[in-house]
Formats: sequence, structure tokens, C-alpha cells
Amino acid sequence: MEAMMTLEIKDNTFARQFEITIPEGLITVEYSFQEKKIFLTRINKPEGFDDELLIDELLKNIMTIAYERKLRVVPILPRIASFFRKNSMYKELLPPGIKI
Repeated sequence: MEAMMTLEIKDNTFARQFEITIPEGLITVEYSFQEKKIFLTRINKPEGFDDELLIDELLKNIMTIAYERKLRVVPILPRIASFFRKNSMYKELLPPGIKI
């Protein structure tokens, strides 16, 4: 497994989103819970921001959080589904029956 950049992630439970602050502004990944599953529903990023590697690092960090909290991850967005396709080591976090 490649080295992961550790990001300063804030879990804003009130707004139901993970947040990181970058020089360009705030990146958030919105989520909702149902039973022991976390649904990743939206990625918000500053206007013109296109650093996909940073988004991947953020998602890797979120997968670590999900693993530590014993949550299954349900990718709602195509962008997050493609993250799972590229990073097969996280597929164990998918709920049974979800194929990507």
C-alpha cells in the first residue's frame, strides 16, 4: 500500500461533512449515516480547483476513518465509485452486494 498523506480532516458532524482547508478554500465531502453505513453523497471544492490527487488523498483518509469506526462505505457519486475502482484495497469497506 502506498504511503498516504495525512490530512488535517475535520469531521463537522453538525453539517454532516468531512472538511479540509487548503490555500484555495474549503474542500468538503458530505455524508449521511444509515445503520452502520456512511453514504458519501457529494464533494464540494473551491471554484477552479482540480487537484484530483488531493481529492484521492482526502478519500483515502476518509476510508481510514470509516475503517476505524467500523463503518461500511456506500459511494453515491461516480467520482467516489471510480476511487474504489482505482484503489481496490478499500473494496472491503463496501457493503455486501455492492459491486464496483
